[in-house]
Amino acid sequence: MEHLWSSWRSSYIESAKPSGCIFCNILKENNDEENYILYRGVKNFVMLNRYPYNPGHLMVIPYTHISAPEEMDKEEREEHYCIVAESVKILKEVWKPQGFNLGMNLGKVGGAGVEHHIHTHIVPRWEGDTNYMSVIANTRVISAALRDTYNRLKPPFDILSENR
Repeated sequence: MEHLWSSWRSSYIESAKPSGCIFCNILKENNDEENYILYRGVKNFVMLNRYPYNPGHLMVIPYTHISAPEEMDKEEREEHYCIVAESVKILKEVWKPQGFNLGMNLGKVGGAGVEHHIHTHIVPRWEGDTNYMSVIANTRVISAALRDTYNRLKPPFDILSENR
């Protein structure tokens, strides 16, 4: 059996985290562009992942500081899924990915980098986008800058806000 190691991830996982919840802190700053917040719904918001696996890697996050999906109320849960669906639609239009990974990492052992504030990851995928750079060169290749990604995705999310 062969093993591939991505030890670069451990430096992020083990790094010192700011005090408090990063998502709650970002919301208090009310600086959406600097924090890459693309959309604010009634009960959830959308932002770019600062440590993306691919260009357009989004997160849908409830405003409520909760650690499990069963803690969401009905309206929060319904809006959350609707925003996930709309985000996928926008990513299809803007980036034209061939597929997606959608999901939540629950709890530290489940891979959650922010374990006490749930969020859904939306990762656009293209055939051949996974390569060995992160394994053999300790490097992840992201083909678009965060600011450029934000600027490409912001207009369709603005339209979503206007239609809410």
